[in-house]
Amino acid sequence: MRKEDKSLIIAQLGELLKQYPHFYLVDVEGMDAGQTSDLRRKCFQTDLKMVVVKNTLLQKALDNLEADYSPLYGTLKGTTAVVFTQVANAPAKLIKDLKGKKWAKPELKAAYAEEGCYVGADQLDVLCAIKSKNEVIAEIVALLQSPAKNVVSALQSGANTIHGVLKTLGEKPE
Repeated sequence: MRKEDKSLIIAQLGELLKQYPHFYLVDVEGMDAGQTSDLRRKCFQTDLKMVVVKNTLLQKALDNLEADYSPLYGTLKGTTAVVFTQVANAPAKLIKDLKGKKWAKPELKAAYAEEGCYVGADQLDVLCAIKSKNEVIAEIVALLQSPAKNVVSALQSGANTIHGVLKTLGEKPE
C-alpha cells in the first residue's frame, strides 16, 4: 500500500473517530462471508457503522487525536473491525444478541464508551448496562412526574371521599 493511501485512510479514520463519540473494537477473525454479511446488515439496521481496518493504521489515527487511547493498543492484534456508534450500549447489545444465537464471533476486544476504555470480552455485560442519553432522560422525567402524580391522585381521592360524605349527609332523612 502506498504511503499516500495510508495517509488517506488514517485521515478518514480520524474523521470517523471525531464524528462518533463511542466505538468498539471487535474480533471478526474466522467469520465466514455469510456471517460477516449478516453482521454488516444488523449493524446497518441499528445505525452502527462497521469498518474493518488494519491495526497499525487505526493506532496511528488514534495517536493523532487528543484523548488517551493507549489502553486499547494491546487489543490491536488479528483481524479488527471498528464499530462506530452514537449510542454507547448499542454494539454491546448486538454482540450479546449474536452470542445468544451460538455465534463464535464477533468477540469484543475493547471499547471506548462514555469517555472510558473497556478492555476485554468480560466487559460486555458492563457495556450493555450503560444507559443511553434517551434512557437517562426518560428515567429523570419519570422521577420528576412521580411526586406530581401522587399529589394529584391524593387530591382526587380526597375530593371523591368528601363528595361521598356530603352526598350521604344530604340524602339522610332528618
